[in-house]
Amino acid sequence: MVLQELQREKQSSLLNVNLELSRQMLEIPEAKRSYYLPSILKVILPLEHGLILLDNTEILFEFSLKQDPLRLLQGLSRNRTIVATWNGRLEGEYLTYAEAEHPEYRRYSAKDLTYLNLTSSRS
Repeated sequence: MVLQELQREKQSSLLNVNLELSRQMLEIPEAKRSYYLPSILKVILPLEHGLILLDNTEILFEFSLKQDPLRLLQGLSRNRTIVATWNGRLEGEYLTYAEAEHPEYRRYSAKDLTYLNLTSSRS
């Protein structure tokens, strides 16, 4: 919801990464998807150099795609501002995704990152 509000306020592009990457990779053999994913992601991003919002980024963590999601997002943000959702946690000075024993587990230092920590409360 935060990204949708930001999209309306800033009139920015909002991209559902899971949906768009899945569509683009359907015709690519599974063994080659990890190689093509970064270039496909660049192609599906809007051309403008303003603010781009990325939601549903879980596919970037898919173990079989062999990607470093944070590095991939940082590379995309060289010429534009990227705001991406992260379905993980901020634990101390570390940004994590998944549990340590899970194949998709990632842990990054949050020291040099700009982030907004939004936690949802569930009853």
